[in-house]
This record gives sequence, structure tokens and C-alpha cells, in this order.
Amino acid sequence: MPLVTLSDVLIPAKSDGYAVAGLVTLGWEDMRAYVAAAEAENCPVILQAGPSCRAHTPLPILGKMFRHLAEAASVPVVAHLDHGYTFDECREALDSGFTSLMFDGSRKPLAENIAETRAIVDMAHAAGISCEGEIGFVGYDNGEASAGTNPAEAAQFAAETGVDAMAVSVGNVHLQTDQSGGLDEDRIAAIQAVTDVPLVIHGGSGVPAAQRRTLATQTNICKFNIGTELRQAFGNALRDAVNSDPERFDRVQILQDTHDPVVAATRTVLRTMRANT
Repeated sequence: MPLVTLSDVLIPAKSDGYAVAGLVTLGWEDMRAYVAAAEAENCPVILQAGPSCRAHTPLPILGKMFRHLAEAASVPVVAHLDHGYTFDECREALDSGFTSLMFDGSRKPLAENIAETRAIVDMAHAAGISCEGEIGFVGYDNGEASAGTNPAEAAQFAAETGVDAMAVSVGNVHLQTDQSGGLDEDRIAAIQAVTDVPLVIHGGSGVPAAQRRTLATQTNICKFNIGTELRQAFGNALRDAVNSDPERFDRVQILQDTHDPVVAATRTVLRTMRANT
């Protein structure tokens, strides 16, 4: 199945009451496991190349990897640039075969964020692909503090940029290693009341699974980004594989042992975004 756009998977999700997982990739082993898990659960998946992934592997290579996996997959796969910070970076992703761009201007003043996001949206739409933007800053666990999304600004941002999906800051943070927090459902309702654009939660690993399911099935949140939760699963599996035999040194053999545990963890994540699974 060829790659699809973000809108191709989010419009049905919004209509039918579920969310799609945006899974943060770091390399071949995890992205392959993510697609295998999506096939096992018979659901679409969004493969995301974030800043740390791009620092390790060039965008043109990532585009080819995503496309290779998508063409052999039995479910829809989106190749998504996560947290693109410049026009040129977004342009490179488009030229590398990505089908969705996420421009992050959330640290900028509102007018500047709108103008720069609109330029990326225009470029994406001219090429027949999707664009996600962010309004309100999503901070980091034990790092930069969040700035919550103002519903009126969210309505203006959605209307003036034409984004296909809108990431919001509603109590979520990046890099949270447990699910002790939770999202501000009143703020989500206020945002949803003023715009119909599909909403995105970055830092989804820190959102309790039960709340993920509730919001996925009852609100316009159509995409949860999941990174830390699955990085932990991969790291634990890798540690076990290395420690199981002090004589092992072949990286291919070691990395093969991460596949099944990451598939299992990913399937658990995917089930939290649909009803009765």
C-alpha cells in the first residue's frame, strides 16, 4: 500500500471516533516494528521523523525507508516530519517523499507563527500533501515549561493557516516517562468549541491510557504522538538482549531481539486509541 497523507487518516478518525498514533522513530528497527504492530491491529500508523532522528539519519534516507515500509504494508502509512523548524527543512522533507509536514512555530509570536505556518501549508497543499501546525507551546518534562493554548488564538490560527491538524498544549509535555499526569479536558472542550480542525496531542506517552481512549473516542483529538513510551520498550529490550549473553557482539543479532517486544508494546499503545480494544 503506498504512503498516504495525514488528512487521509485523520478525516476518517475524526468521523468515526478514534485516534491514530504518531509514532516517533529513531531507526530501522523501531519503524519496522511499528508497521508490523499496525498490521497486526489492522489500523493506520504515522511514522514520524523528529529532530533527534533527523540528526542521526538524513531526511532523504528516512523518506526512502518510510516509503519502502509503506509499499509492503497492508495498512495505510503516513510519512510525517515532526517538529520541522524552518521552511527549508520542510521543503527537504517534501522533496524526500514525506506525505505530511509538521511545522513548529509555537515558540514564536502568534502573527509570526501564523504567517510562517501558512507558507508551509501552501507549499504542502500545492504538492498534494498535509500540514500540521502548533499553537501554544508543549514543554518538556523537567525542562522548558509549557504555555497553554488559548482557545481564541487556536481558532484564529486554524482559520488563517489552513492547517490539516493542530497540535495544542493542554497539560501535555514531551519526554514524560510515566503516566502520572493528565490533560485539561475543559481547555480541550473550549478549543473544540471554536474549531473543527483535527487536534493533536504531543507528549502522548504521559497521558494515562484510559484518558487517551476517552479523548480519542469522544473529542476531536485524532492523533496522539507517542515517543518516550516506546523508546523505553526498545531500550529495555536492547538491554535484555545485550545482557543475555556477554559473548554476543553481532549488532544484527542483538537488534533482532528487540523486534517482538517493541511490536507487543506498540500494539498495546495502538489499542488505547480505539473503543473496546
